[in-house]
Amino acid sequence: MEIDEFKDDIGPEKVVEMYDPVTGMRGFTVIDNTARGPAKGGIRMTPTVNVKEVFRLARAMTFKNALADLPFGGGKSGIIFNRETDSEKKEKFVQAFARALKNLVPSEYIAGPDINTTEKEMKTFVEAHGNFNSATGKPSNYCTNSNGRKVCGLPHELGSTGLGVNYATQVALKHANISLNGATIAIEGFGNVGSFTFKHLEEVGAKIVAISDSKGCLYNPDGLKFKDIELIKSQKGSVTFGNGKILPTHKLFELPVDVLIPGALPDVITRQNMNLVQAKIIVEAANIPIPLDIEREMSKKHLIIPDFVANAGGVISSYVEYIGKDEKFMREEVKNKILHNTELVLSTAKKQNISTREAANQIAKKRVQSAMLKRNSFSSNKD
Repeated sequence: MEIDEFKDDIGPEKVVEMYDPVTGMRGFTVIDNTARGPAKGGIRMTPTVNVKEVFRLARAMTFKNALADLPFGGGKSGIIFNRETDSEKKEKFVQAFARALKNLVPSEYIAGPDINTTEKEMKTFVEAHGNFNSATGKPSNYCTNSNGRKVCGLPHELGSTGLGVNYATQVALKHANISLNGATIAIEGFGNVGSFTFKHLEEVGAKIVAISDSKGCLYNPDGLKFKDIELIKSQKGSVTFGNGKILPTHKLFELPVDVLIPGALPDVITRQNMNLVQAKIIVEAANIPIPLDIEREMSKKHLIIPDFVANAGGVISSYVEYIGKDEKFMREEVKNKILHNTELVLSTAKKQNISTREAANQIAKKRVQSAMLKRNSFSSNKD
C-alpha cells in the first residue's frame, strides 16, 4: 500500500491493512494525525470501502475533532462487508478486526460506530479487544467500574448529532437575522440525525415544514409535528403517510424555506439542482451533502454551515463517554461546544470575507499544526 498518495503536512501517520485468514476479514485503519490525542473515528462496514475513502474520512475527523476542540486526533476504519453474503460473519469480522488492532488501540486509535456499525458492534469490539476505552458509542447499559465509580456507554442512538445540528442552526439563524420562532425548515432524512434535529428544533419554536425518507418527501407549509411523524413512520414505514403534500424526495431541496438541512445522503445538491435551492441557510447535518466545488459557488448566495461544524455532536458525545461522564454532561458539552464553534466559524468568515468552510478549515488546521509544533518541541527538549 503506497502512503505517498495521501501524505501532506498533516499526515497520515499510519495506514494499516488487515487480513484475517480464519474469517476472511479484510479491513483498513488510517491514523491521520495524533498531535492532539489518540486518533478518533468510526468503523464503517460496506462492500466498497477502500483505503482512499478511509483516508478522506480520517482527515475529516482530524479537522472535526480539532474544530470541536477535543483532545483527539483523526482516524477512521473500514471493513469490507457485504450484507447479502457476509451477514452471518459480521460479529466474527468485528472480533478479528479488534484483535488485529490490539497494539494500536486505545493508545493511538479509538473506534466508534459508522455505516453498518452500531452500539452492538462497539460492544463486540470492546469485548474482543479487552479494553473498555477501545471504542465509544457503546450501549448505555454496558458499564464498568473505573476508579471506584460506575461508567457506562453513550450510544449515538441518544441523538447527540441531531442535538448539535439544532444548536448550529440556531446560531446560523441569528447571523442571518431570522427569528428562530417560526423559522421554516426542511430536513432530509428521518433517521437518527434527522429525527433528533426535528425534535429539538420544534421544541425551541422553529416550524418544520418538510421531512423526507427513501419513499419521498412530505411537505406542509403550515408545519409538521414531531410526534405525528414519529408515529406514522413507526406504524407505516414512511413519513409520506403524514398530513401534507407528497413530493419526490429530491423536491425537498427546492422548497421555499429559511433553512435546508441535508441530513442523510452525500452529494444531494449538485450542479443540476444548485440554482433551484431557495433556502437562505444550509446546515450540513450529513457528511459531504454538497461537492466542495459546488459548495464554494453556493456560499456566495447562501449561508452554509459545513458538515464538520454542524454534525460534531456525535464526536463530542464520544469524548464525554471516553472520560467517563454521563448523558446529562454530554448534552451540556454538545450545547456549549457547538454554539461556541459555530459562532467562531461564522464570525471568522465574516471578518475575513471568506467562506464558512475556509474559516472552519483555517481554525482546525491552525489547532492541529499548533499541537504538532508543541509535540515536536517537547520531543526535542526531551532529547
